[in-house]
Amino acid sequence: MALSPEQQAEIDALRSAPSETLRATAPGMERHLYNAHDVLDHGFVRVIDYMGDDAAICQAARVSYGKGTKSVQNDEGLIRYLMRHWHSTPFEMCEIKLHVKLPVFVARQWIRHRTANVNEYSARYSILDREFYIPAREHLAAQSTVNNQGRGELLADEEAARVLEILKADSARAYDNYQAMIGQDGQQGLARELARMNLPANIYTQWYWKVDLHNLFHFLRLRADPHAQYEIRVYAEAIAAVVADWVPFAYGAFEDYRMGGATLSATALDCVRRMVKGETVTQETSGMSKGEWREFEGVLRG
Repeated sequence: MALSPEQQAEIDALRSAPSETLRATAPGMERHLYNAHDVLDHGFVRVIDYMGDDAAICQAARVSYGKGTKSVQNDEGLIRYLMRHWHSTPFEMCEIKLHVKLPVFVARQWIRHRTANVNEYSARYSILDREFYIPAREHLAAQSTVNNQGRGELLADEEAARVLEILKADSARAYDNYQAMIGQDGQQGLARELARMNLPANIYTQWYWKVDLHNLFHFLRLRADPHAQYEIRVYAEAIAAVVADWVPFAYGAFEDYRMGGATLSATALDCVRRMVKGETVTQETSGMSKGEWREFEGVLRG
């Protein structure tokens, strides 16, 4: 169970007492508000608050008050124009605040996205729960032989079982020692801020993460990509599903131009033009390095 009984009680209380508001709301997002979406074995993502919608993006772009005479079709076209031409400021008018429970090693990747406001659970003041991320067997893979920061083939059954046993045993031993070091029941013990240093990176932490839509799209473009590490990608995918309900026009444009599109260098674009004219272009005649050419071929193949 990802949520604690206290957290579930908080959600139930919040959803049972809706508040009236004069500000714009997004019906799709209202359905997600406070609800937790399970991720990995003990993690979750839930929306705490949000501001703005598709109309807010258009309003900022037009620098006007109210909808005026523009139709829904005009709004969608404007948002696609903004996305197509990299006009980012109007997307910053929308914000979302998320409560995320995630393994520490995923949090350390996530925090590289510095354009957000973060407040993390403090292990200086509180004792961390005995919850660790233990990968499913189908996600245990060897080091890739072609990508220094990626995975290769899945581990054989016997090797996977050996690795899982090590992960479980080390996690349990580290937490037992963590508890033994902390002063409890009148014992002096070690300060919590020091005892936490012995915990492994697969223990779960929690934080509130607030970000505007422009920077969230940047996060999703990198972390929801098929090449992203699985453990952070599943969080990005859960967030993406929420965003699609929140700002459907903006998310549709993002999917089309960012997730489904491709950026070509001037050299690559010149190769495309030469190919269209019927010329056979190879890596040797392209002006690209082997790595660039491999990526270029990947774009062409889709």
